[in-house]
Amino acid sequence: MGRLFGTDGVRGLANEGLTPELALHVSAAAAEVLGRGRRRAVAVVGRDPRASGEMLEAAVTAGLTGAGVDVLSVGVLPTPAVAYLTAVYDACLGVMISASHNPMPDNGIKIFAAGGHKLDDAAEDRIEELVRRREFIRPTGAGIGRVLSQSGADGRVDDHYSLAGTHERYVEHLIEATGRDLSGISVVVDCAHGAASDVGPAAYREAGARVVAINAEPNGLNINDRCGSTHLDQVQQAVRDHGADLGLAHDGDADRCLAVDAAGTVVDGDAIMAILALAMHETGALAHDTLVATVMSNLGLHIAMRSAGITMRTTAVGDRYVLEELRRGGYALGGEQSGHVVFPAFGTTGDGVLTGLKLMARMAQTGSSLAELASVVQTVPQVLVNVPVTDKAVVAVAPDLLEAVAEAERVLGDSGRVLLRPSGTEDLIRVMVEATDHDRARTLADDLAKRVAAL
Repeated sequence: MGRLFGTDGVRGLANEGLTPELALHVSAAAAEVLGRGRRRAVAVVGRDPRASGEMLEAAVTAGLTGAGVDVLSVGVLPTPAVAYLTAVYDACLGVMISASHNPMPDNGIKIFAAGGHKLDDAAEDRIEELVRRREFIRPTGAGIGRVLSQSGADGRVDDHYSLAGTHERYVEHLIEATGRDLSGISVVVDCAHGAASDVGPAAYREAGARVVAINAEPNGLNINDRCGSTHLDQVQQAVRDHGADLGLAHDGDADRCLAVDAAGTVVDGDAIMAILALAMHETGALAHDTLVATVMSNLGLHIAMRSAGITMRTTAVGDRYVLEELRRGGYALGGEQSGHVVFPAFGTTGDGVLTGLKLMARMAQTGSSLAELASVVQTVPQVLVNVPVTDKAVVAVAPDLLEAVAEAERVLGDSGRVLLRPSGTEDLIRVMVEATDHDRARTLADDLAKRVAAL
């Protein structure tokens, strides 16, 4: 068995790569690693609406209760809601069953430690070791865990863990974090037939916005189906059709948010981060005047932040690395070009609905359109070439290739940058070149790609 955990939990084709048996073993191992030392451990379990989530939730619940952990089943909720409730209920762990933006046949298991924090490598390694050994705690009698569902408390679990109104509690948390009345703003929200289909529109309406919800009718099979943050054409058209001020698009588990302005022009995660960083910078809320982003963020974001006196910290690709840097440095805002945006003061993971609320709050505060706010970032032309290789680890450090990269960087100077990195999931080397001149970026990227292919 290869490594179970990827950059965002355990993921695979449901009932083939990700089987109920594996889900049971992973959750039992997580209960032992994360619940150790608790007199009566509790876990929060949620999922997105995809059909296989019902099957996997049953397996996860069996694994947790079989290990002596009580399960608080919160039903269909976004990933950040599960993380939030894990902290609120002082649970020893949280489990979100979702494959995020992946197609419906896939699914995944995301595990949060106490406080709603993503697992570090050491915790993942311990869980994987237990899964391989198949050695789990097996209490009997009164030691077996119990299940408390959304239907309400029945006395089987302490009243502290009553689940009445968990969805409403999460929406209230979002409204409190927004801090501004959004009356007068009209928004189209594409829910991707996913986990935010109910709470997303509810939160936007509660904040005062006029909301048109599309792709908000999940049936278990239509999640992310040509909609949501990976297919923006529907929300672009709907914004124009309804004359809305903006559009927001979430993915299946609603931990990301992309936007479009009133004309239907895409506003990506880089522009969203710039808008929010400037807002926080003005009020002194941007800790250390620093924004955290991954290496994939466009050079235009770096230029805009530098002009505003904001420092940028750069991490490897993946929101977990952004989170690690935020915690390490005590920073207040970070995210990815793909639309994951993290506000550590209000959550422990990317929260797409909160991002949408914060974005509209900035529009309400300034009286500016989204297009005007997004214009602070002038995107630098970017060329990305994926090159298949036999051994990406060896190719990535080949001396001749590193010298070629250094030469390309000398040619670009301050007017561009070069990024060469192995794919985290495929046998590919990704060659990315940014330059103020698109033709120059294309020429340099193609030249580097040929050098990679020749190795």
